[in-house]
Amino acid sequence: MSIKLKANLNNPPISGLATAHLINGTVPVEIVWSKEETSLQFPDNRLLVCHSNNDVLRALARAAPDFKLYGETAIERTQIDHWLSFSLTCEDDISWALSFLDKSIAPVTYLVANKLTIADFALFNEMHSRYEFLASKGIPQNVQRWYDLITAQPLIQKVLQSLPEGARVKRSPQGSKEQTPAKTGERKQEGKFVELPGAEMGKVVVRFPPEASGYLHIGHAKAALLNQYYALAFQGTLIMRFDDTNPAKETVEFEEVILGDLEQLQIKPDVFTHTSNYFDLMLDYCVQLIKESKAYVDDTPPEQMKLEREQRVESANRSNSVDKNLSLWQEMIKGSAQGQKCCVRAKIDMSSPNGCLRDPTIYRCKNEPHPRTGTKYKVYPTYDFACPIVDAIENVTHTLRTMEYHDRDDQFYWFIDALKLRKPYIWEYSRLNMTNTVLSKRKLTWFVESGLVDGWDDPRFPTVRGIIRRGMTVEGLKEFIIAQGSSKSVVFMNWDKIWAFNKKVIDPIAPRYTALEKEKRVIVNVAGAKVEKIQVSVHPKDESLGKKTVSLGPRIYIDYVDAEALKEGENATFINWGNLLINKVNKDASGNITSVDAALNLDNKDFKKTLKLTWLAVEDDASAYPPTFCVYFDNIISKAVLGKDEDFKQFIGHKTRDEVAMLGDPELKKCKKGDIIQLQRRGFFKVDNAYAPPSGFSNVASPIILFSIPDGHTKDVPSSGLKINAADAKTSKKASSPAGSADKASEVDKLIVQQGDLVRDLKSKKAAKDQIDVAVKKLLALKADYKAASGKDWKPGQTPAAASASTPASAASTTANDASSVNASIVKQGDLVRDLKGKKAAKPEIDAAVKTLLELKTQYKSLTGQDWKPGTVPPASTPAAIPALAPAANDSVSQILNQITAQGDKVRELKTAKADKATIDAAVKTLLSLKADYKKATGSDWKPGTTAPTAAPAATQAKVKREKSPEPASSLVVNTLLDKITQQGDKIRQLKTAKSEKSLVDVEVKLLLALKTDYKSLTGQEWKPGTVAPANAPVTTIDLTGDDSGSDIDSVLGKIQAQGDKIRQLKSAKAAKNAIDPEVKTLLSLKAEYKSLSGKDWTPDTKVEPAVVKKEASPVEMSSPAKDELTLQINAQGEKVRAAKTNKAAKEVIDAEVAQLLALKAKYKEVTGTDFPVAGRGGGGGSAKKAAKETQPKPAKESQPKPAKPAKKEPVTDASGAVKKQTRLGLEATKEDNLPEWYSQVITKGEMIEYYDVSGCYILRHWSFAIWRAIKQWFDAEITRMGVKECYFPIFVSKAVLEKEKTHIADFAPEVAWVTKSGDSDLAEPIAVRPTSETVMYPAYAKWIQSYRDLPIRLNQWNNVVRWEFKQPTPFLRTREFLWQEGHTAFAGKDEADKEVLDILDLYALVYTDLLAIPVVKGRKTEKEKFAGGDYTTTVEAFISASGRAIQGATSHHLGQNFSKMFEIVYEDPETQQKKYVYQNSWGITTRTIGVMIMIHADNQGLVLPPHVACIQAIVVPCGITVNTKDDERAQLLNACKELEKRLVGGGVRCEGDYRDNYSPGWKFNHWELKGVPLRLEVGPKDLKAQQLVAVRRDTGEKITIPLAEVEKKIPALLETIHESMLAKAQGDLTSHTKTVTNWSDFVSFLEQKNILLAPFCGDTGCEDKIKADSARGEEAEPGAPSMGAKSLCIPFEQPAPIKATDKCINPSCTSKPKFYTLFGRSY
Repeated sequence: MSIKLKANLNNPPISGLATAHLINGTVPVEIVWSKEETSLQFPDNRLLVCHSNNDVLRALARAAPDFKLYGETAIERTQIDHWLSFSLTCEDDISWALSFLDKSIAPVTYLVANKLTIADFALFNEMHSRYEFLASKGIPQNVQRWYDLITAQPLIQKVLQSLPEGARVKRSPQGSKEQTPAKTGERKQEGKFVELPGAEMGKVVVRFPPEASGYLHIGHAKAALLNQYYALAFQGTLIMRFDDTNPAKETVEFEEVILGDLEQLQIKPDVFTHTSNYFDLMLDYCVQLIKESKAYVDDTPPEQMKLEREQRVESANRSNSVDKNLSLWQEMIKGSAQGQKCCVRAKIDMSSPNGCLRDPTIYRCKNEPHPRTGTKYKVYPTYDFACPIVDAIENVTHTLRTMEYHDRDDQFYWFIDALKLRKPYIWEYSRLNMTNTVLSKRKLTWFVESGLVDGWDDPRFPTVRGIIRRGMTVEGLKEFIIAQGSSKSVVFMNWDKIWAFNKKVIDPIAPRYTALEKEKRVIVNVAGAKVEKIQVSVHPKDESLGKKTVSLGPRIYIDYVDAEALKEGENATFINWGNLLINKVNKDASGNITSVDAALNLDNKDFKKTLKLTWLAVEDDASAYPPTFCVYFDNIISKAVLGKDEDFKQFIGHKTRDEVAMLGDPELKKCKKGDIIQLQRRGFFKVDNAYAPPSGFSNVASPIILFSIPDGHTKDVPSSGLKINAADAKTSKKASSPAGSADKASEVDKLIVQQGDLVRDLKSKKAAKDQIDVAVKKLLALKADYKAASGKDWKPGQTPAAASASTPASAASTTANDASSVNASIVKQGDLVRDLKGKKAAKPEIDAAVKTLLELKTQYKSLTGQDWKPGTVPPASTPAAIPALAPAANDSVSQILNQITAQGDKVRELKTAKADKATIDAAVKTLLSLKADYKKATGSDWKPGTTAPTAAPAATQAKVKREKSPEPASSLVVNTLLDKITQQGDKIRQLKTAKSEKSLVDVEVKLLLALKTDYKSLTGQEWKPGTVAPANAPVTTIDLTGDDSGSDIDSVLGKIQAQGDKIRQLKSAKAAKNAIDPEVKTLLSLKAEYKSLSGKDWTPDTKVEPAVVKKEASPVEMSSPAKDELTLQINAQGEKVRAAKTNKAAKEVIDAEVAQLLALKAKYKEVTGTDFPVAGRGGGGGSAKKAAKETQPKPAKESQPKPAKPAKKEPVTDASGAVKKQTRLGLEATKEDNLPEWYSQVITKGEMIEYYDVSGCYILRHWSFAIWRAIKQWFDAEITRMGVKECYFPIFVSKAVLEKEKTHIADFAPEVAWVTKSGDSDLAEPIAVRPTSETVMYPAYAKWIQSYRDLPIRLNQWNNVVRWEFKQPTPFLRTREFLWQEGHTAFAGKDEADKEVLDILDLYALVYTDLLAIPVVKGRKTEKEKFAGGDYTTTVEAFISASGRAIQGATSHHLGQNFSKMFEIVYEDPETQQKKYVYQNSWGITTRTIGVMIMIHADNQGLVLPPHVACIQAIVVPCGITVNTKDDERAQLLNACKELEKRLVGGGVRCEGDYRDNYSPGWKFNHWELKGVPLRLEVGPKDLKAQQLVAVRRDTGEKITIPLAEVEKKIPALLETIHESMLAKAQGDLTSHTKTVTNWSDFVSFLEQKNILLAPFCGDTGCEDKIKADSARGEEAEPGAPSMGAKSLCIPFEQPAPIKATDKCINPSCTSKPKFYTLFGRSY
């Protein structure tokens, strides 16, 4: 006989059914489903009606006692009954009990007796039935673990799977309505959410894996919301996974906090997991890698391991046997002393340029408990190892990560492949960076621990809780983050952006109230007013929000600033009342307003031009006004964007919180905590503390505390009361009264010093933290006051500005003395920091000391103009900090100073020795009394580094001789020091190996650091492992008789190459590691020697660089009989060559003379080591022995060396040894080595642009604007011939018009600049500054076009547009404002429009080829890249080989009828009389053309301008004028040059002459080369005699002799030759870098070699995204440029080949057939 269980379909007893299955083998149970109440029928026909699941459990457990489900003892049964009763208290909501359950279940696996009982079944049943609700509230960690365990029981799974359809839990479907992503177009500024590659509906699994080591900040919010977005969009799964691989950081508290934050963000994950759930599995995977020799155990010390990874040197343990690795692995698992020295490393590739692949650590030994697993494990996986494993196991399909993990992608996939796991797809997006804050958990924790903020929810913090407490709504936050989309562009967002989103949410719902400044009020006496109360809406635009009571009366309060704005005899509008006529503004004798008299004028309803005021009626009972405080906040970091090496602690001294007492509206008493309100004319506020009436204990009312909510405006409204932002204005006012400011600053400075001493005293006494915090806050407030008074930050050791201006001499003396003082302070502070670190002091204490040290170094730099470095000697000067004293007094001061120093050392020694507190206190008191004696003797406080004054005799001006380049130390001294460093390092390693006491090790470490400091001061370089002493640079002695022995650098480079070859041979032969290591060390030492000789690191492409020969050779630079003799022979031979040419001798004769001349010049170079200088070009003043001007004939052209990279310039000395003045006229960066810096120098030194104080905007100087003018004149003439007319439309666009075409404006939305203010008033509606003019012009077109007779309309305007780029701006290429022309045309037929598109494109191509000498590729843009809102886009694309990137040159768009339908641009068809939409085009070219021209043509000497656009095509430079030149000869030469200039101008050449007499010809040559003038015409006295000139081409450097009689003919022809030559060179560059590819490996390979690629392509947008994403890996762009993949540039009109039937799309995963060859490449 069996027990019959009748189960209710509507409320199935899940755990009762599981119990029935469990006991069924012993006690048969028959299950029957019905809609009746659950019941049990026993074999003896007893019927038990079960009112709860517990009744079923108890009955079945008693029926099968052998299973002990009801416990074995009375105690166990009592405990089980407790949990059964507990489960009955859980009705609809058991979330309140989860914390109790969490604590109970934390130390155990099951609820009772550490085994499965009906207690577990009972509670599981209640949780399962309402699991989704509980998950939305947040299930505690231990409860979740227990629930997952019970769920995984086979019995439970069997029951759940066998439930009939009607008994299954009704769960809300994934992605409820409120969570569904908005459809396209619903959100105006929504970011671009790129579709996930390979995503399938219903199959996408994403995860959000935070580390529970802090609160979620806004960056985490973006990650969480982005994952949720894709999970909902694809109806997939969102996993919430805690990354708990590091036991030191993981805490249960932070897990609960994060779950709470997610709840606030309305994020509901589908699954909750922990990485620690898979620890056992990961241990098995680690062993698998070790056994397969894909991982090894390494006990290399961490510092050495780091160094080996940097130098790409393999660890000695890399070749360990598997048995040895497994043995060490067991030691790690045990957590033994040996194991704790080890880690497991993946054996990937130590030679990889990607540091993440150089054998990364995958397991480390940490002998500390884990919050979830306790002490079960002693080894823990790294995140990089755990992440791919858990992603694969949990079936994550798309791993969303920020771009900062890009370098780790290859490592991620290596683990996946090595372990043969399923491969998730990595999808990258940009990290959210906000200005004026930090998002690092470590840095945020520092703020909290330092007491600078109130906690993790401080309103100044970027945490989710912080910004919500300040007034951010969840809706506003979500809108902002979703608006960013999944873009990969790395930008810093201003906080005003996020607050602007928030304003849109709160503005329609925030009730309006009033508050006035409590201390600055004025009474207005209103004649005719009665005391009464009226009801008005709390929101003027939404009456449904309710009413509020407003009191009226004859006396009212207004703000003082409003009273100042009132004008007698005019109306003012008092909000919620009406107009009042101002009769009288009463003032006292000082001009201060005391009261205002007004009269009611309520019948006047003209509110348009009146002053609007907020006010409060004067109440008889003062308690009617609730105590109110408005709190304003500033950013925690004063600098918007921190530099890479900048310490954020340098930017935290400013005031970030200000509290203003207010007279509050009586209605504010109704506000509750958390309410968001608006104080009229002050802004939005959040109630942080609500009003409470006086308590019976304190009789004090609880005040209303309102936190100011930013609204996205950068300026505050006048009455906002925000004091923080007004600090700058106060400072500027105070600056006008220097005496007052200086006195106050001096006062505050003393208070700061006293408060600093107090803080230090408290810390030394180890006072309570809250006591120290109070003192620190007071100190920070004093520093803020000091900044307000002095206009600059307070720094240790500085002297406040005196009231009267000091003399220059005294100022200089003070500076020098301050520098000495600060230098000494830096040294002492550095010792203090090292001392604190050595004692392992608390982190906040160390941080404070480091901050002081950095401030001192900053102060030193401001005083001396140079960075502080160890061993630095500040400029010497007579100390002026202490006034000169009599000798006796001076001796006394010196004695006190010595005593202070000795006593300070004694105090430090006592602290180091950890003496008892009483002894230290006594020593400190003695030190303080000595400092008091010093102040009494000198009248000033003692400061670190103070020196005793000397008795000053009559003031004398000391001249300090400074050695700019001291003689280097001898190699013997350096070698000795290096040996000491090596020995000391070995000694420390031995001590550490022997586990000596820390105090012994610390002493030796200090000695080692001192030796390294000595090395740096001796050599000027940091000591690094493997450093060798540089060979002594001997005094340069030129031996003109001996052979050239070659350069030391040449020799070292040769040795490096040979040694590298040797190592490669050893590796290819698989030599033993101990044979390779010594050779590697030899190679490293050779590279170090190269660096010491050349001053820069060796790189694989390093070549021998010839020295740059200065054009103006000094006549006394080197003199010898051999040199002089050769100079005379070359001069004579040069005359012979010129004579032969002038007499038109036979070519054989000229060639013979030229050959002899070249032989002499070669001999000259052999003897002197330099090329023979061309005389007469180097400036006047040359000696008679200088070579005469030599014209190099064409046959010798090939013998001229190409311009080399500039060698490192050494100071040039004259005969006396003094350093000659050098200019920085030329470029200091090269195009090949540092493209961005080279480009910046070219455009500034070439006088193309001047930087401006608005980022992204630049001044176009005449030199560049002339190029734009040339383009404009040519193009305008061409389109005028086509029938295009010129016009101009306004720069401003209304919001309504701009947003009319949403698809079109979507691409511009983030870049639109808005005008929101007129003076101090807000505009009624923001006005945009045009990003483009379609929406400006087309409403007018709709008016002008009525009939077909009005067509075509063809207009063009030359104007400027503004696109507020957030990317890194680059002059010409990417700017916020730029010049362009934009043509907009309308036609009746499509054919006409199509023809114009191509005609205009041809003109754009001619701009590049015929004007700028730049070849372009013409083609059509793909669907993805076409102009938004257009039918198709055609383009000309140029290529910049220096960066390997293409650039869009100009575009011509066919808009179809898209815009005409939007703006109703129609005409009446003459045949059908029907209205038809016009066909439109738009086309434009910008000043970007100038940037393209510079990038392609300019070289390392400067600009190279194409002749057709050059402002000056030829520059005439007179040469050969010396001190011996007679006046009439000089005048004759200059007149001849001017006549030449006149003739060329008459011949149509843009020519000018450079007749400045304060510059040498050589300087002028460099100047005009830098500016890129196509031709330089050199004319000297001998040229005049020969009736010729020398023309020097800028593009090639070629020199050509031209008869003066033929200049009008030959110069224009030569300019055309230059143009053709430049175009041919650029064309060759383009052709050689354009590759046709048909497979992906060639595509990626050629792309990495800086090419553009023609590849078959299907044209699909998703496929294009995949190509770009997959080709982005491994890209190393120039400094400052982001990594990028290949994008489509265009579909060329000239296809390289027809598409064959066998061709495939270049995307290897694409199955579509290609349609055409498409040009791909990286692009600007």
